[in-house]
Amino acid sequence: MIDPAASHLANAPALILGGGIAGLASALALAQQGIASHILEKRTSYSEEGAGIQIGPNGTRILQQLGVAERLQPLVGTPEALSVRDGRSGAQLALLPLGDWIAQRHGAPYWTAHRHDIHTALLTAAQADPRITITLGDTAASITPNDTGVSVATTGGRSANGFTLIAADGIGSTVRTSLFDGAQPTPYGKSAARSVIPMDAAPEPLRRQIVTIWLLPDAHVVHYPVSGGRELAMVVVLNDTHLSESWNQPVAAGEIKQALRTSASMLRELIKPVHDWKRWTLRTLPVPAQLSIGNIALAGDAAHPMLPFFAQGGVMALEDAAVLAATLGSRQGPTGKLLADYASSRRARVARVVAASQRNGRIYHLGGAAALARNAVLRISRPQHLMRQYDWLYGWRAA
Repeated sequence: MIDPAASHLANAPALILGGGIAGLASALALAQQGIASHILEKRTSYSEEGAGIQIGPNGTRILQQLGVAERLQPLVGTPEALSVRDGRSGAQLALLPLGDWIAQRHGAPYWTAHRHDIHTALLTAAQADPRITITLGDTAASITPNDTGVSVATTGGRSANGFTLIAADGIGSTVRTSLFDGAQPTPYGKSAARSVIPMDAAPEPLRRQIVTIWLLPDAHVVHYPVSGGRELAMVVVLNDTHLSESWNQPVAAGEIKQALRTSASMLRELIKPVHDWKRWTLRTLPVPAQLSIGNIALAGDAAHPMLPFFAQGGVMALEDAAVLAATLGSRQGPTGKLLADYASSRRARVARVVAASQRNGRIYHLGGAAALARNAVLRISRPQHLMRQYDWLYGWRAA
């Protein structure tokens, strides 16, 4: 039975701040529930957002549900395994199953892709849906909750009304800062540099459809296939006091080579031809006590930014979108209550994933005796057993 207090969903859209993965996925998921949305994106045009992204089965399952998986299929990598290597010696410590094993176990594949390709697929689908409106070059200047929803005055001089406001405006979310806990992102003391090379430019032993992680004291390198396996995306995480708000800060190739000068010869050979590194500063922000207030909710990095040590930042945004749409689509109560239900169902999970990502970072960057102990555990552990420990993550479903 539809609660009369929720009947205004048919007459007003959901307002969504931010047209990244969280915002676009939320709009598409809401459209599948028959709910219109209006995305306000402050950028005047879209550009490539980062080099690569890993999408576990808990994320690819949602991409399938949103109807974009078929478009993405030719563009992604489907790695067969995850290779963990000692970054100094180059020795393989573990080879964990992905490919058919993880797809059969969790009912969806493990993909690696250009973030740009994921975003473009979501954007193309959103632009084709008559229930979704996208306005570029505009965002909220002020937000005023009211009896039936939320009113927004935009920086472009417009006014917009919605039955709810979803803040998907990233780690620097002005909505979170002004209306929720006011917390500011804290530099983590590390930066990540990224690049992409043709697969045939990599050393021959690394021209494989696998994800590879090289573990070093206070650093790590990860690379994986993208563009249907034709290219290799790389990310190098290093100790760094450099601070930048940009996701595309140029970094000299010589700086990366110097930082990895004592690493395994194969890893040095991999980065040797790369000259177009782009860097971003890693930051942390605690998951707030509340993910919703009244008719306003947080999603994606605005709610729970993640360090890139668990390959789940974009996936958590997809999960948020699926839960948010299913909860609002139920229409079983006033919007504020439904958003509170969304927040309640999401907070413990995203907090667990945030904590797991931070823990991974500590494990990746061990040195000395602790690193030797870590390596020994990886060598003697059964690969399938290690992967089964993540059933709670990859086996998740929205309903």
